[in-house]
Amino acid sequence: MSDPLIEQARLDWMTALARVGSEARRHARPVVEGVLTRMVGLTLEAVGCQAPIGARCDVINAGGERVETEVVGFAGDRLYLMPTSEVRGLTPNARVIPTHHGSDAQVGPELLGRVIDGRGRPLDDRGPLRARQKVALAGKEINPLARTPIRDVLDVGVRAINALCPIGRGQRMGLFAGSGVGKSILLGMMTRYTAADIVVVGLIGERGREVKEFVQEILGAQGLRKAVVVAAPADASPLSRIHGAMQATSIAEYFRDQGKNVLLLMDSLTRFAQAQREIALAIGEPPATKGYPPSVFARLPQLVERAGNGARNAGSITAFYTVLVEGDDHNDPIADAARAILDGHIVLSRQLADVGLYPAIDIESSISRLAPQITRPEQQRQIQQFKRIYGLYQHNRDLISVGAYQRGSDPAIDEAIRMQPKLIEFIAQDIEQSFGFDASLAELDALLASAADESAAAASAASAATDEAPA
Repeated sequence: MSDPLIEQARLDWMTALARVGSEARRHARPVVEGVLTRMVGLTLEAVGCQAPIGARCDVINAGGERVETEVVGFAGDRLYLMPTSEVRGLTPNARVIPTHHGSDAQVGPELLGRVIDGRGRPLDDRGPLRARQKVALAGKEINPLARTPIRDVLDVGVRAINALCPIGRGQRMGLFAGSGVGKSILLGMMTRYTAADIVVVGLIGERGREVKEFVQEILGAQGLRKAVVVAAPADASPLSRIHGAMQATSIAEYFRDQGKNVLLLMDSLTRFAQAQREIALAIGEPPATKGYPPSVFARLPQLVERAGNGARNAGSITAFYTVLVEGDDHNDPIADAARAILDGHIVLSRQLADVGLYPAIDIESSISRLAPQITRPEQQRQIQQFKRIYGLYQHNRDLISVGAYQRGSDPAIDEAIRMQPKLIEFIAQDIEQSFGFDASLAELDALLASAADESAAAASAASAATDEAPA
């Protein structure tokens, strides 16, 4: 018969051995620390440790605090790190500790009504986040053949867009505008009035002042209940701005996978590209097009392609990306690249904004590539007729303004002159107004019907005048 003390010692030994084995399996690879050797601008260089691209490393500053960084490149035995937080107190030969895990995003219904930063930390005063689920910031790839086709119209509550540039549920649109032309106002209108289950807003690289204004004045308490706001303002690090855009997309993907119809608003895609440019140039990537390295143009489709309809039985992400056209140059490299990868674009005109027309939508230059698939032939004919009348006036605007055009010379131009005030009135909309899709179509139909009646009356009057003229 065995000794009870020996048996207990054996059990204690086996338990301790199992605990050590579990810890050894959890830390399969020993953590090899490195040291900080160089810091130029926001780029840190470390030697003595290894970590894959995208992995996080903690750098210990002089006060013993951890500065979070991410591996953005390497050369030989050197790692290039970019901080995700404020850099302060770093010294030569500071400890660099790889954490062996990449960046992720917290997701879950607990995020609704919250405002978070590019690192996923709460910016509001509502306590810590309770979301327990995590997903990779990079998202997951969807087989393009498995995506649900876009067939349903999305009501955005803006009359000019519903009637003249209709958007499909799951479409990805660009909002092209210069500075101060009213893109934030238009985004706010769509945030309020779009028929969506969830709204995810990414404020990337914009002024910090606009974050509070957007949350309190544009979204409001009612709109915030079904919204998540990710804010990475202009003073955040480039990596934090990139993570903010990716985090907003990851949150939208989570709700899409739950079967929700999500509206994703990102302001702006240009700031995202500029953040990637800062990182790429800092680690030595050569510039290619007007100062933008090739990695910028690779990053844009990687972000945009994550939006859209999900696989079968999933929801949708309808995305609006604002694109800042610097100096109103619509051939800017980012604007040009965005047009190629998006499903259409809405252009805001400074000329219209200067005369007080809001939203200042340039109907001639705006297009929805999916309009033929989601609208009836009758609406397509009405869109073409509206653009024909509107464009005819714009092309002859200078002649009309200086009085060089004589009424009666061209019946089509006469019609455009008569209809111009009504066309402008149709495009204009107060921020407090909302026009549903059916109401927008009804007003467009009434507008064009009145145009036909006025043209017929004008033709009849001209014919009568001709008949009464002396031979």
